[in-house]
Amino acid sequence: MKVVIGSDHGGFELKQILATHLKEKGFDVTDVGCYDTNSVDYPDIAEKACKLVTTGEACWGVLVCGTGIGISIAANKVSGIRCALVSNEYSAEMTKRHNNANMLAFGGRVTGPDLAKNILNAYINAEFEGGRHQNRIDKITALEG
Repeated sequence: MKVVIGSDHGGFELKQILATHLKEKGFDVTDVGCYDTNSVDYPDIAEKACKLVTTGEACWGVLVCGTGIGISIAANKVSGIRCALVSNEYSAEMTKRHNNANMLAFGGRVTGPDLAKNILNAYINAEFEGGRHQNRIDKITALEG
């Protein structure tokens, strides 16, 4: 399964850890940057990653900035993206089960690597429940215009 990962400079270190974790779990990971700790603008990274998801080149993705807030806001401006800023395993599981989120956001300066890997595992292991939740997703999609 193909996934995309990206970060700004504030999320670079956690992105590297999560990319390795995904590869160890057998995912085909495309890294859209950044590639060091030099300052970059998170909307640019979010746009690149989201494009791969919306075109079907990746099934879902992971974004990381300092807090996860900015990059998740930017991602959610892209039509077809449902990005959830996650900080615990339960939220990650539920965003997959109920929202079928196709992008996760993490805060590299607020979430430690072990917790981030556990959160990512909870998302990966969850299944979208469909049913009444699909109706709600359809309503969210209708808000995109």
